[in-house]
Parts: sequence; structure tokens; C-alpha cells
Amino acid sequence: MLLLRNMLNVACKLGVVAACCLAVESSWQIAHADFLFRQDNAEAVRAAIRVEPDAWPYYVRLSQLDEDHARELLLRALSLDRFDAQADIDLGLSAEADGDFLNAEKSFKDAFAVDRTWLPRWSLANYYLRRGNLPEFWAWAARAAQMPPDDVGLLFQICWRVEADPEKIEARIVGNDPAMTRQFLKFLLSRDRDSAAAALALRLVRIGDKDDDLPPLLQIVDRLVRAGDAPAADRLWHRMMERDWVFADAAIPYNGDFARDPLPVFFDWSLSELNGVHSWRGQGGLETELSGSQPENCVIAEQVVPLMPGSYRMDYSYRTAEIPSGSGLRWQLLDAATGAVVGQSAELSSEYLKRDVWRFAIAPALSLYRLRLAYLRTPGTTRISGTLVTASVRLQIEPAK
Repeated sequence: MLLLRNMLNVACKLGVVAACCLAVESSWQIAHADFLFRQDNAEAVRAAIRVEPDAWPYYVRLSQLDEDHARELLLRALSLDRFDAQADIDLGLSAEADGDFLNAEKSFKDAFAVDRTWLPRWSLANYYLRRGNLPEFWAWAARAAQMPPDDVGLLFQICWRVEADPEKIEARIVGNDPAMTRQFLKFLLSRDRDSAAAALALRLVRIGDKDDDLPPLLQIVDRLVRAGDAPAADRLWHRMMERDWVFADAAIPYNGDFARDPLPVFFDWSLSELNGVHSWRGQGGLETELSGSQPENCVIAEQVVPLMPGSYRMDYSYRTAEIPSGSGLRWQLLDAATGAVVGQSAELSSEYLKRDVWRFAIAPALSLYRLRLAYLRTPGTTRISGTLVTASVRLQIEPAK
């Protein structure tokens, strides 16, 4: 009995050793096959298949390296893994290249049947576009938009190729999805379609997120300003104010009492950073210190303002310290497109808080202007040094007489 027990123990140990040897051999085969596969040439991939004949990804890759046998290799891959959508797509492309459109369409749809993600939808949209079947193209483009990757620029490109109409693309594949709206906005800007981008930006203010979307929308406002599109820039800016994305009242200039730090947009104050000029938002308004080493002609603060035609009055309040009369400090209004000076106020100099008025007229339709607080050295004087505190500034159109 003892002898029999010993023999069984030995047999068990031998079985374990044999199993371990088989596992080691199998692991070595897998590693060797993977090494061959990574050589990424037809001969090495064939060798990998001989080592691991059931590894379906090897057949898919070999089909891409050996186009003459692509279809049979892909069919073999699908026999090993019926849920390999990439093999179905490659099989569809191969059939299409051979003019076998019936099987090509079937293969693309087989890919979608086993994989409902982006790639099969994108592949079907492209297939129907190549076949000139526009109803099916738009249907599959819309399905692709329902499962977008991080960047759907290629989808917008093929849609644009079919019909370069922003409104139709928006209606068919963008809808009210904020992520798609952001990407389509980016696409339109890359095509310099600023007007269409402005209309889409209005929607994004309604459906988007302030934290994510305010910075790029401010950039769009600036882009519209640079393009001279006053109505579109003003409309988008006011929409952001209405939604409390921008805290500013409707009075012009915006943030005219300097109650908050300026936003990085033309429709708020831009403060110059120059040698000899230092400005900051203080308790009394905008405080500016001039050291005497500033340029002879320089901008202290500036804001782009949209103005309708009419007569205007600008009420402003300020005080200065150690700045004499003939200071060279004054408000200016310039045409934003040409830089031509439309008018300028009297020079600023007052040791006490002073409220003053400047009147001017605007002739053309709604246009963009630069309201500028500037230092222009008065001839015959030295450069000033001292402090200017700008408490408030307001523009209002005066009733017609």
C-alpha cells in the first residue's frame, strides 16, 4: 500500500512538471509569435501565424500587407472572431475596390452590427458618399455624430464637401449637442466663416457652459471686432450679458465705473503696460501713475465701443495729483477700422474730483470705435509725472432736437 501511495505521488509530481513545461512552451510560443508580428512585414507576420494559427489580429494585419490575398485572410480572421469590426470594414473596402458593391455594403453593415461605435458609422458614411447616395450619407453622418471621437473635424470636412451650408450641417448633424456645437464652431472659424460662427456662438451661450465656453466666445467677439462686424459682435456680447456670463450693464463703455477687473476682450478696458505708466483698479476707480519716463504719446486705457449714428455726450469724472494744466491727458475717440481720430476731450487736470462733459457726433451706421484715454505731450512742456484717478465714464446718445 505504501509503495502504491509513493508511486501515485511521483506520478502527480511528474504531471505537474509536464504541465509547467507545456505552459512554459506555450508562453514562449506566444512571445515568439508576438516578436515576429512586431517586425511588421508580410514574411514575419506569416511566420507569426505559423506559430500561432488562431491569432485573428495577425490575419487582419497580413491582409493589409498582402493585398492579393486580402479577402481570404480577412474571412479567416472573421472565422476566428466574428466580432472583429475592423476585419469587416477592411473586407468591405477590399470588395468595393473590386467593384463588388453588394458585398462591400454588407460588410460595412456587418461591422456596425457587431460594433456600434464611431468607426463603423464613419465608414458607412464615407461608403455612401463615394457611391453618391446622399440620403444614406447624411443618415450615417448623423449617426456618426451621435458617437463622436474627441475631434470630429473630418466629419465636418466631408459634410462641407457635400454641401457648404453651415445651417444645413448644423440642422442635420450638430443639433443642440454642446460638444458638437463647440467643434462645429471651431471648424467654421478655421474656414473663416465668421458670420456663421457668430450665429452658432449665440446658440452655444444658450446650451453651453460658462466655465468651458466663455473664453473662446470672448475670442470670437474679438475676431468679429477685428473683422469690423459691429452688429454680430455687439449681439453676441449682449447675449452673454443677458445670460450673466459677463457681468456688465448695458451702458457704454462697459465697466465704465471700473467696478471689476477688465475681461480679456475688446469690449472691456485694455490697460497699457508701458515703461513709466502703471495702471490698476483701485477703490476710487482706475488709478494711473505716470513717472515722467513714459513715451511722449501713449495709450493709458482703451475700449472698443459700438456706436449708432447720432449726437453723444460723455460724462466723466476724475482727479489728478501733481499734474499741471496743459497735462496732455485727454479722452479720444478713434475709428476702429482706420485709426482716424474722430474727436477728443479737453485736457484733464484737477486736484479735486471733477465731473466734465464732452460732446461729439457719429455719422455712419452702427460702427466700432476706440474710446481711448491717452497721454499726448503738449508741445513746449516736459513729460508729466503724477497720478490720475478716473472714477467713471459714461456715453449716452442725446435726443434729436
